[in-house]
Amino acid sequence: MDQAAIDSTRRWLTKAAHVLVNAERSSAGDDEVLDTCVYHCQQAAEKALKGSLLAHAVTFTKTHSLVLLLPLCSSINASFQQWRTEASILSPLAFTFRYPDDFAPLNPTRAEFDEALAAARRIYDFVLSVLPSETHPT
Repeated sequence: MDQAAIDSTRRWLTKAAHVLVNAERSSAGDDEVLDTCVYHCQQAAEKALKGSLLAHAVTFTKTHSLVLLLPLCSSINASFQQWRTEASILSPLAFTFRYPDDFAPLNPTRAEFDEALAAARRIYDFVLSVLPSETHPT
């Protein structure tokens, strides 16, 4: 992996780490902000997967769908397939609570947030485990 790929991957993984921290810190307060917290969980997993793709020079289209990104990651490392459930949990969070909708709840429950945070953390930690340490956030 050349230095440009290392640097690009590290930037994406740093952003993923930042949004995970944001989700954790924001969720410690009022449950009324859990709508943005679950969005941050989805974003963390998305950025981690995209960082993995960049590390391997795999081109991807603009998408928020982890369900679409995961097969691309799996083409590099079949072990990514174990995160299908997590991707299915997190993908809808890119939009479900992001915009007001007459038919959707305004906020997720604390249990839904906890599930999203755990899923995002598992994907992020896995990505770190399969990438070289020089790509990890400093």
